[in-house]
Parts: sequence; C-alpha cells; structure tokens
Amino acid sequence: MSRQYDPYENVVAVMEEAMNIGRIDKRVFEIIKNPQRETKVYLPVEMDDGSVKVFEGYRVQHSNIRGPFKGGIRYHKNVSLNEVKALATWMSLKCAVANIPFGGAKGGIKVDPAALSRRELCALTRRYTYAIEPIIGADTDIPAPDVNTNAQIMTWVLDTYSQLKGKPCPGVVTGKPLELGGSKGRPSATGRGVVISTKLLLAEDGKALEGAKVAIQGCGNVGGNTARIFGHRGAVVVAISDVSGGIYKETGLDADKVTAYVEAGGLLADYQEDGVTHISNTDILTCDCDVLVPAALENQITKEVAEKLKCSYIVEGANGPTAADADPILAERGIKLVPDIFANSGGVIVSYFEWVQNIQEMTWEKPQVNEMLETIMTKAFGEIVEESKKSHCTLRMAAYIIALKRLIHTEEIKGIFP
Repeated sequence: MSRQYDPYENVVAVMEEAMNIGRIDKRVFEIIKNPQRETKVYLPVEMDDGSVKVFEGYRVQHSNIRGPFKGGIRYHKNVSLNEVKALATWMSLKCAVANIPFGGAKGGIKVDPAALSRRELCALTRRYTYAIEPIIGADTDIPAPDVNTNAQIMTWVLDTYSQLKGKPCPGVVTGKPLELGGSKGRPSATGRGVVISTKLLLAEDGKALEGAKVAIQGCGNVGGNTARIFGHRGAVVVAISDVSGGIYKETGLDADKVTAYVEAGGLLADYQEDGVTHISNTDILTCDCDVLVPAALENQITKEVAEKLKCSYIVEGANGPTAADADPILAERGIKLVPDIFANSGGVIVSYFEWVQNIQEMTWEKPQVNEMLETIMTKAFGEIVEESKKSHCTLRMAAYIIALKRLIHTEEIKGIFP
C-alpha cells in the first residue's frame, strides 16, 4: 500500500534539498524547519436545528523573524495540523522570496462549508476568531482568505476582533471588502501574479503570452481570476475545472463566460457550449497545452501524473500541487516549473499593500497596486533565474535557496534568545 502524502514532510524534504544544493550553513536550519507555535482550538456552534456541534480549528505560526506572521484561513473537510504546518512554512518562504516584511502563518477549520447555512458559517467564523484572538493582530499575525474563505469571512473576523478590542482594527485581516479598508486589486491579485509569472517564464525562452495554450485546474478565486486575466492578455484558455470536473475546448474557452457561470453557482459538469468536451480533473493536468496551471489543492502532480504531462511549462497557482518525487521527472522531461512560493505570491504581496494602506490610513488606486505588484514580482523572478544559473538547479530549488538564505541570515543576526 502506498504511503499517505504528508504536505509538511514534502516541504521539509524540498527545503533540505535546497540547503544542500545552495551549500547553506545548516546550523540554524532546525529553527527554520519547525514552527514557532501550533494552536489547536475546539469550536462549539449551535446549529440551525438546535443541536450543538464542535468543530476543530488550527492556527500555526511558523516564523516572525522578518515581520508579523501572515497567512490565510481555509475551510475544508480535510484540513489537518500537518497541512496547516506546511502551508505556514510555505508562507514564510513565499514572503522571503518576494522580500516583503512578513513571516508565515496559516489557519484552518475542519469543515465542509457548503453544508453550513450562512448563519452557521458566521457563528463558526466568529467563534474561531474569538478562540485565536489572543495571538492575532495588525502587529502580530494578519489572517487572509484561502480555500473556501472570502471577503465576507474576513469581514466577520474583522468585526469580531474589533468588538473584542472595543475599536475598529482594519489591519488585523487582509482580503477585506473595499468598504472596510480592503485594497483595490486584492481579489484578483493571486491570479494576476500567476499570469505575471507565466509571462516572465515564457519571456525567458523568447516566447509571448499571447497565443499560448493554457490549462487551469481549479476555478475558485485563483483559478477563475487567472483564467480571466489570461484571456484578457491574449492567451488561449483551452481547459479549466472545478470540483465537479473539467471542460476542454481546443480553440479556446470564453474565460469570462465560464467563470461567470461558476461564480453564479453553476458546476462545470453541467456547462454546455459548442465544441466543449467534458473531462476529469486528472485529464485537465494531462491535456494538450503549453502552460499548465494547477490552482486547486496540493499533491495533484504526482510521480505518475508527471510522466503523462503534455505541457512545456507549469506555473503553480495552488500551494504544494506538485509532489517532491515528481520534480526530478519534470526536470528530466524538460518541463520548466515556476514554484508556488513565487507563482502565487501575488496575493500576499497585495495583502502587504493592503496592510500598509490600513496602518497608514490611506488608499491606493488599482493601477498603482497592479504596477507595484508587477515590479516586485519581476525583480524577484530575476533573482530566481540568476540563482538557478549560479547553482545549476531548477527554479523551485533557486526560489527555496533565496528564501532560506534570507530567513537563516535574519536568524543569525538576531541570535538565539537566552
């Protein structure tokens, strides 16, 4: 029987490999490898039928040596402590690669949000916020949306926290509605970052984004916005999927139409359009395309899937979508990959912009936000490519080497607290 995938073991294995390739001093690696704090909470909620149900929640704070903890909150039936630990670790690496002054954290509740009413979801969110209130704050730990959470969830977190503190505290969360201090450009920022990453990757090979055939696994916030922006920039979105399955059209899908259908509550399994073929989520990964964007959950590109891919490029929209043992196969096959800790960093970069606007009590316009995002990502990508050439390694290893060097350097100049 095959061993169950462990996302935390996966990220640690990649970090250890990067340490070796980058010839980084391992003296303080144990500090970087382990989270600073793991919090587990139990959340009683009165359900609509009068019964009481207790949910399990987590908040893992990996590192704050470069700035306050930062990381999303996900609601999913398969949330586990090791998954949240891995996501918190990835967030530390992601912030270090982008060179923004945050550390990594992540939160989650083990729940199927689709099975809850709006009132139950609100009650669960407020209870979770109450439980983690002592360890979050604008100068401490700033949550944000993640899988199955959104601006509405962040509003409930913000309101609960502000009521507990007795004053408005807009800086405690990012990904909020504009009316409550959210940033223009934040809802589409992760998807925009994926598109920027793809443009930069193709440019390295002298290719243009326009006309490139793209397949996207996932049609949530990341996948949906990625599809739309690709379409607006002239790429051809040939395939996209949601929880019900995927659709494929060789001549290209109308990304605006498809994503609007999903956002209105439709399932792609029921989507009908001339020339559209219905395929599985796995078929999305192995369909004929130039660029593959896994933008759903982790561990999608396994060793077996890697051997069947038809794409030339992978840009990781999700966190940890590629298993560690698949990377050597991709490298051997010449499939270039932009890792998650850079490719999907658009969300946390614009979250940083939102946080700065909140604490300075000012507002930036969307063109300024998008321009600053592209500037930061272009600089970071250049550093990754340079490190890749210097260390003769993949872009993933190069990104990890850069992040680990920055984290370890900060640990060393700070020193161990007595």
